[in-house]
Amino acid sequence: MAEPNEVLRAVRTEVGKAVKGQEPVVFGMLAALLVRGHIILEGVPGVAKTLLVKALGCSLALDFRRIQFTPDLMPSDVTGNMVYESATGTFRFRPGPLFANLVLADEINRTPPKTQAALLEAMEERQVTVEGEAYPLPSPFLVVATQNPIEFEGTYPLPEAQLDRFLLKLRVGYPGHDPEMEVLRMHHQGRDPHDLAALGVRPVAGAAALDAAARDVVGVTVAEELFGYIWALADQTRRSPSLALGVSPRGAAMLLNVAKAWAYLSGRAFVTPDDVKALVKPAWRHRIVLRPELEMEGATTDAVLDGVVERVPVPK
Repeated sequence: MAEPNEVLRAVRTEVGKAVKGQEPVVFGMLAALLVRGHIILEGVPGVAKTLLVKALGCSLALDFRRIQFTPDLMPSDVTGNMVYESATGTFRFRPGPLFANLVLADEINRTPPKTQAALLEAMEERQVTVEGEAYPLPSPFLVVATQNPIEFEGTYPLPEAQLDRFLLKLRVGYPGHDPEMEVLRMHHQGRDPHDLAALGVRPVAGAAALDAAARDVVGVTVAEELFGYIWALADQTRRSPSLALGVSPRGAAMLLNVAKAWAYLSGRAFVTPDDVKALVKPAWRHRIVLRPELEMEGATTDAVLDGVVERVPVPK
């Protein structure tokens, strides 16, 4: 059997058959998967956010479901509901599409907050409660949500409590010249990027390989000075005059966890300061809140986090 890290490299190769120029995003998605963290993919329409998740789902031998979030979607459409069985005269729980290993919450910010909130318990506790009874979700369980930038018409900002349940917020940008040329040639040849089978995307990793890799990630070494470095970065956000809300202790712990997965995927058994720095924005951009006056002036959370990283000395 192939080593777990080799299997994950194979997953990246499979996803790359369908999506071009988004290797850092795929790397981040795999890192989150190894530490059982949920992900938001944000980008304008047409940059392959949905296709990224579909290709990842196709390359993993896991149960994959897609939920298209719309303004009229109800919470029970996501979690499931109780149905009456006339033959027995009893009610039975019918699981919704949330009961899968990998769930694509497509355009999550196009549905009202009440339906968005239906994901909170599932993402935090890996279970759904209906009529007072808890129903466990499968393991592994990962939500990958896509959203358009919040200034787009018809979008609802995610509440802070739900944003905090996401490990990473990854920005999906334009692919660049060479990858986009590949996309154009693919379309010219009549190949449908959504026909993953025709593109040769196949399952190369299952739950056992992911579990083995996740166990390896737990054993990745973190030097004592890196604990202090992560704390100093988090503390700097709490002191920043630009922010109304800094990073919580949970946010600091999430950065530590995903940095270990990032190091593992990079072929190392130890975390470096560069691993931490590479993940500060994806792990924290959705956990901090700008002061309103700065937001009106066009400031961004990414710019504030860049300043935080510059001000905190890197451990030697």
